[in-house]
Amino acid sequence: MLKLFCFLQLDLKTLSVAIRFLRAKSPEQRAAVDLDTHCSEEYLEECIGPNTRRAILYQEYVKGISATGMQSNYGFEGQLYACWTHKMTRTKIELIRSAGFLVSVIHGRHDIIAQIYYARRLAEKLHPVARMIELHGGHLVSHERIEEVNQAILELIKASEVSINPNEWTNLPKNKSGWIGPRVTLIRINTEGGSNISIVLYVLSRLNIFLLYLFGLIVLAFEYG
Repeated sequence: MLKLFCFLQLDLKTLSVAIRFLRAKSPEQRAAVDLDTHCSEEYLEECIGPNTRRAILYQEYVKGISATGMQSNYGFEGQLYACWTHKMTRTKIELIRSAGFLVSVIHGRHDIIAQIYYARRLAEKLHPVARMIELHGGHLVSHERIEEVNQAILELIKASEVSINPNEWTNLPKNKSGWIGPRVTLIRINTEGGSNISIVLYVLSRLNIFLLYLFGLIVLAFEYG
C-alpha cells in the first residue's frame, strides 16, 4: 500500500484563517472566514457595480449559514479526519491510468485548503494520461474562472472523442522517479510479509499522529477556553 501524508504549509495566512475558523461562533464570523478560504483575494476585491464581490458574497454566505445553521462539531471533526487520513493507493493510481480515458487536473494556484503542490503530484502520478491545468484562483476555482474551467473540460471531451494519444495530451514531463518530494512523504509498506519501513519513515508516521493530537488540543482550547 502507498500512503500519502500531507503536511500543510504553515504560513501566516494559513494560520490566521485556521484561528479565525476555530473562533467563528456566528454566521457572520463563519461567512467572513469561509470567503477567505474559498476564494482568492483578487477575486473577492473585484468591484461589481458599487460593491465589491466580497460584500455581495458575504451577504449570501451569511444568509445560507443562518438558514442551515452552524456546522456541528461532528461535521468539523469529520472534515479534519478526512483531510489527515485521505490517501491514494498505488492500485487506485494504476487503475485510473489503465482505464483508457484522459484526465484533466484543474486546480487554483491560491488554494490554501488543497495546495497546488498536491495537484501537481497527482497529475505526475497519472502521467501520461493527465494534463495539469493551473488557474488563477482559490479553492472554488470553478466559480472564479468559469470560462477557463469550461474550456478545459471542452478540450478534454474533444480529445476523448478523437481518442488522442495520451503522450500528445499530457503537458507534463516524463514521470519523475523517487518517493520523496517537498512537503510530502510517501511511505511504502510491504503487506505481503515483513516490513520495509525505515526508522526515519516510522518517526514521520508517529509525527503525523502527534500533530493530529496537538491540533485536537488546540481545537478543544478554542472550543472551551
